[in-house]
Amino acid sequence: MRQAFSLLVENTSGVVSHISGLFSRRGYNIDSMSSGVTADPRFTRITIVATGDEQILEQIEKQLNKLEDVIDIKKLDPDNSVTRELMLVKINVKDADRQKVLNLTEIFKGKIVDVTADSMMIELTGKQQKLESFLDLLDGYEILELARTGLTGLNRGSNDVIILD
Repeated sequence: MRQAFSLLVENTSGVVSHISGLFSRRGYNIDSMSSGVTADPRFTRITIVATGDEQILEQIEKQLNKLEDVIDIKKLDPDNSVTRELMLVKINVKDADRQKVLNLTEIFKGKIVDVTADSMMIELTGKQQKLESFLDLLDGYEILELARTGLTGLNRGSNDVIILD
């Protein structure tokens, strides 16, 4: 089972280290982790994706709740949340193939963000399945470099929003 957790934490030095250390000490794997300061600079939002059975995922949530810097944890249920990932992919492209790559990128609502004599860099944002499908269609092209942010997301609606003074 795969579970995404959205954590609201104090924006202090070492908070990411404390969280990753918790996973390391207990032998849990982090599939992806992304973080960034919120609208209030006192807090950081961290999205962690972990894999395990129901008991392991429940234990992860309990252990995270025990950390001093953690203010709130939410499970990101796929039916009740919006999640996205950003990917940059640099491919080797000859002049004759540029239009094909451009068409494919437009179909996936991506952007060409850099072009050189022998390469193109594409920016694509969306659900992980969308990014995987795009990569599958690039099968005939040499991928020179690939960078992905990992999943980030929020629950829908305003019912469970935490307002801190």
